[in-house]
Amino acid sequence: MSSSQSADETAVITGASRGIGYELAKQFAADGYDMVLIARSEEQLQTVGKELETTHGINTSVIVSDLSASDAANTVYERIQSQTRVIDVLVNNAGFGIYGEFVDTKLSEEMNLIHLHILTVTKLTKLIARDMVARNHGYILNTASTAGFAPLPKSAVYSAAKHYQRSFSEALAEELADEGVTVTALCPGETDTGFMSRGNYEETGFKKEELMDPTTVAQAGYEGLMNKKRIVIPGIKHKIRTFLRRILPRKTYVKAAGNSLEKRWPLPGQPWLYT
Repeated sequence: MSSSQSADETAVITGASRGIGYELAKQFAADGYDMVLIARSEEQLQTVGKELETTHGINTSVIVSDLSASDAANTVYERIQSQTRVIDVLVNNAGFGIYGEFVDTKLSEEMNLIHLHILTVTKLTKLIARDMVARNHGYILNTASTAGFAPLPKSAVYSAAKHYQRSFSEALAEELADEGVTVTALCPGETDTGFMSRGNYEETGFKKEELMDPTTVAQAGYEGLMNKKRIVIPGIKHKIRTFLRRILPRKTYVKAAGNSLEKRWPLPGQPWLYT
């Protein structure tokens, strides 16, 4: 158990049934946190909950919710309150992307993406952060992306949403620094999760061996949160990508970002400019 955590603390994790969310749940469970697991699949959540309880001796509960729905944040918060739980950690991890020409992609899916990544994250964070500030204690981890560092052609809405999450996290981190609440943005690159297939990113041609391991990403996020880092970018090549944003002309970087998704390398020696 880390020195930052006392007995009977609880973490709320969205998108906890698989991928980075599942791996983050294992990180918190290993450190003794009880868990509120949130996702759309009750069967997967129950399986994860039983695994964590058996392996780590913690208590879990599940909330089945489509967080892209308009009333999702309020409903989830009310469910948590009905369990009389004090929330010490909020992990806004649930998400999906959309790859394709903006004029061709489905507007309904993009509206769901905006609601999930921006509106639900904002509402749920406000509701829970108020309680944290009142107690002068709490941790908030938002799973953003390296896509939040530059506009991404053919993933315009997703990258814009991740810009919001990163900026939102950094601003809150400063606001709440003296209130006992830590806010961290986890910004991974391409990771081996269901995200790639759901968002049609398999068309980009990335191979499995080129993707980051979700366990590695989750470990970096968890350690960064506990160490009160405001931005966590797992992997050296992804750190270099974000550094290039500072030194390249903006138009050049945006073009490189779009080209890199299609495996066309506009800059010699830099085949991994962006995610």
